[in-house]
Amino acid sequence: MDLSPVTEALSVKSFDKIADICDDLMLKVSSEGISFHDDWPYAIHLLGYFYINDCDSARFLWKTIPAAIKESKPEVVAAWRIGQKLWTRDYPGVYGAIRGYDWSQEAKDMVAAFSDLYTKRMFQLLLSAYSTITIHDLALFLGMTEDAATTYVVENGWTVDATSQMVTVKKQAVKREQKLDSSKLQRLTEYVFHLEH
Repeated sequence: MDLSPVTEALSVKSFDKIADICDDLMLKVSSEGISFHDDWPYAIHLLGYFYINDCDSARFLWKTIPAAIKESKPEVVAAWRIGQKLWTRDYPGVYGAIRGYDWSQEAKDMVAAFSDLYTKRMFQLLLSAYSTITIHDLALFLGMTEDAATTYVVENGWTVDATSQMVTVKKQAVKREQKLDSSKLQRLTEYVFHLEH
């Protein structure tokens, strides 16, 4: 089984493409009738879904992973621990799951990049959901020490009241565009077709 497209994407830090690359390879290998379970980079595949914020696909993948793999590959379980925390919206727990495992060299850069991206997502969540927040809660949401979290938000224009230990959120206009990716729809159609036949 040729996993070079995954290796290449990891080496150039194209982490946002990992899930799609893995999905395409999995479909190709499955259609050729090749057994791939023992060699498949499940941890990387799961992390790829988390990177693009697709917990549903990660849950589906987790359910299809053979029990023997889950028992023999602790990094797969560690990756899924991140997914469990994401799924239950245990925001501080995500950071605990990230830091709670000594990731392989193959996964280390991707996990670090996901952690940074997740912190940015949490910042945007705080920006949209809060007008004030305690420094303690801020640190939990951002997975940082209280000092580091305070510095992070002050650099983004928020204000801190050291006496009350409260942070005032500086609201920003947020623009969002939703794009339909026809290639994902095509892959999903092919995958469902393959499962049905």
